[in-house]
Amino acid sequence: MTHTHLFIIIFALALMGCNPKGAQRTASSVPDKVMAKPLQILVLTERGGQHGGFTDAAFKWLDAFVENHKLKYTEINSTDTINEAFLSDYSLIIQLDFPPYTWTDDAQQAFIQYIEEGRGGWVGLHHATLLGEFDNYPMWQWFSNFMGGIRFQNYVAALASATVNVEDKEHPVMKGVNPSFVVPDDEWYTFDHNPRANANIHVLASVDETTYTPDSDIKMGDHPAVWVNTGMKARNVYFLPGHAATLFDTPDFVTMFSNAILWAIEK
Repeated sequence: MTHTHLFIIIFALALMGCNPKGAQRTASSVPDKVMAKPLQILVLTERGGQHGGFTDAAFKWLDAFVENHKLKYTEINSTDTINEAFLSDYSLIIQLDFPPYTWTDDAQQAFIQYIEEGRGGWVGLHHATLLGEFDNYPMWQWFSNFMGGIRFQNYVAALASATVNVEDKEHPVMKGVNPSFVVPDDEWYTFDHNPRANANIHVLASVDETTYTPDSDIKMGDHPAVWVNTGMKARNVYFLPGHAATLFDTPDFVTMFSNAILWAIEK
């Protein structure tokens, strides 16, 4: 072997030392992609009581939903921890049968900023419109305005199943929802006036009170069941139903709820 050949071999080995795997990089040598942090959902709810069965069914469904959509949620049962910094971690608030009273002053102010400034989305159900003076708490007027300037008036205490008719089939919340479907065993809140009268309220669906089974005298006439407030920067939607666990056996409700979460969280 000549000195020239020896020099070439040493030089080649030195180059390979700079790249031990040689010129070709195997798939295993490519760094893994940095996974995006899952979007966080805050679920504000009460446990137990007359809505306990619904709440339990909701969380059973939600566990599967967040796993399928690579989301995460945190459950809280009071507003004591809510402030501006706390809400900054969350892209969506689900107010799952939690009333619009018992909120601390800090929580109220943080929530108002969150909704008015569009810092995240909101999905509210049933108990969220229990607006009035309850348990020695005054009515939260801002929340009443958010829901269309309404005040809780009455409810179908005996429960009734009823047909809900979709009014805006083009809205993302109503994608894949049948034009009409039955909601079982609900309380059907009524209000002192129709939220539809508020210019910012856009009704997505309403309940046909003539289909109450069993029948009830507690009626509004025109009775919105799903609506959004278009005057807020936050994407938001409210569902009047939310009393019985059987609601999660209703495919159209599950579809609406799924759509609402993904739309409000902008995913």
